[in-house]
Amino acid sequence: MEPGLLVSDVLDTNAMTALIVCKNGTVAFINKTYLDILEKKEEEVVGKYIGDITPETRTLTVIKTGKAIVGYNWSVHGYNMIACSVPLIRNGKLVGCFAYSLFMDIWDAKDVVDNLMTELNMYRDEVRNLHSARYTFAEIIGQAPNIQDVKILAQKAALHPSITVLINGESGTGKELFAHSIHRASSRSRMSFIRVNCAAIPENILEAELFGYEEGAFTGARKGGSPGKFELANGGTIFLDEIGEMSLAMQSKLLVFLQEREFERLGSHHPIRVNVRVIAATNRNLEQMISQEKFREDLYYRLNVLSLEIPPLREHIEDIPLLVNYLIPKLNVDLKTNVTSMSDEAVNLISKYNWPGNIRELINVLQRAIILADMGDYDTITTKQLCFMKVKYECGNPASSNTLKSLIKDYERQILVKVLEETNYNKTKAADILDIDLSWLYKKVKQHGLTPDN
Repeated sequence: MEPGLLVSDVLDTNAMTALIVCKNGTVAFINKTYLDILEKKEEEVVGKYIGDITPETRTLTVIKTGKAIVGYNWSVHGYNMIACSVPLIRNGKLVGCFAYSLFMDIWDAKDVVDNLMTELNMYRDEVRNLHSARYTFAEIIGQAPNIQDVKILAQKAALHPSITVLINGESGTGKELFAHSIHRASSRSRMSFIRVNCAAIPENILEAELFGYEEGAFTGARKGGSPGKFELANGGTIFLDEIGEMSLAMQSKLLVFLQEREFERLGSHHPIRVNVRVIAATNRNLEQMISQEKFREDLYYRLNVLSLEIPPLREHIEDIPLLVNYLIPKLNVDLKTNVTSMSDEAVNLISKYNWPGNIRELINVLQRAIILADMGDYDTITTKQLCFMKVKYECGNPASSNTLKSLIKDYERQILVKVLEETNYNKTKAADILDIDLSWLYKKVKQHGLTPDN
């Protein structure tokens, strides 16, 4: 084969465009295929500044940075191509850029590229939705002073995107809502928000979930390895929910990361450094766990840079009307119902309750009440739809008995009688209120001998 023949054939082929740009941005070479696409003559291009010929050119970026740009979409005069621009180096110095592109119309592949781009965008949007914060501070409802105070402190935390935050509060108080809101209001909001429930992931795989692993790190490891949650959260926020459930061994590994801001994947010895804000949450008393040697004191101080104490609902019960008015329209959308409000009497009723399950329990109660109101074609929730709440106040003490078994049986009968009376003996509604299967209700009704006449 003659010297240089292969290079000449490649540059002159109809299958690709080719372009060489000097360091100063002028065109040194362009092949005939590219000239035909540009609809220009060689003398109109060679020696001219590439930015004047194709203003969107990537070649100038490559010359400026010295880094190749590979596999990008390039469209000129209706022709769609896949292009690459690579730096030209001579004696260790950058002297220009070589750009080439596959002439896609030869294979009639425009539709293929369009379909791939559509699919890529679909997956990108799906990943973005999966790893993004959903809530904002506007969705934290409450005018009580204790709620306002913690909300203001959380908003200040959002302005300092590197501060580690520890959120304390009972289950159902909205700890995750605060974590989402802090991320959304921070300068990290465009990056990922990754939630990890430390209680839901088995201890033996939690390390791989958090820090990732290399291929062959353990039996069943995915080919090619897998990034961990900290890598996925790089630039953004990682939310470690139920941090109090983490084992002491994992606490040690988390402490090392918080100190060094780097980690190693399982099966690797190469440190990975990431820029991540850590928000942790717990419903447990970590100080008490420290005294019981169930939580590391040094980790506690690393996490507790800024602490948020979310008050339980019983400590801002005056916010019940606001919460009800906010939640009913949202629940209507989810339940596809048309209930518009709650009567004052019903609001007063639920305001007397202690709410051990906090706002999460309030949401469940409203869902059940809305469904019952909608079943009866009511647009307002009244105490009638809250009869399952009235059971909590009005059942009274069970009849005196000698054994625990008989006490439980008496109390169970009282509840069944109360609910059946409130629903006019509609067993379907009664089962919904009691949150039990209809078959189980029939069994209990028969067991206690409950009929409309008895």
